[in-house]
Amino acid sequence: MEERFKKQMDFLLEIDKVKSIFRQTYLADKSRFENDAEHSWHACIMAVVLSEYFDKDVDLLKVIKMMLMHDVVEIYAGDTYCYDAKGYEDKDERERQSAEKIYGMLPEDQKDEYIKLWREFEEGKSKEAVFCAILDRVQPTMLNDAAGCISWKEHGIKKEQVLKRNEVTFSGPENISQYMKDIIERASEKGILK
Repeated sequence: MEERFKKQMDFLLEIDKVKSIFRQTYLADKSRFENDAEHSWHACIMAVVLSEYFDKDVDLLKVIKMMLMHDVVEIYAGDTYCYDAKGYEDKDERERQSAEKIYGMLPEDQKDEYIKLWREFEEGKSKEAVFCAILDRVQPTMLNDAAGCISWKEHGIKKEQVLKRNEVTFSGPENISQYMKDIIERASEKGILK
């Protein structure tokens, strides 16, 4: 077997593990936690459906690649709950090492491309990275809302934490910003977010 193809197939088999990385977000029906593969898939569908609300010059293929690749590092680094201050202390280092390991399985050109995309996502400065960051926050918030905000209840999350986490969504398209503000305000009014 050609070495390039073998490396790609080995990588593709290895990333099957992303299906076993469970997040703190419940499915809308509350039956179980969502896994990273489901999160990435759902966010990519959202990118396609909601792209009309973002700048026309945003590279949608790049957004999709970024969304598909950004959580792959959690295979080795694990998922860090977005409100886990302790977990964030070494998150960057764990994920950097994981990125080198997982993308290092690929041919050099693909390794370089995907690490670059992962870094761009983490830095959050390009239009595509901002689009991804918004999707990465809207998707679990939407599910959490549909599930009665169960995750926020279980973790005792405060309104100020959710507002801080979602600052990027408030700078995005007005309808998405308002959607998120409405979810947060309803949860606050119900006493879910203190």
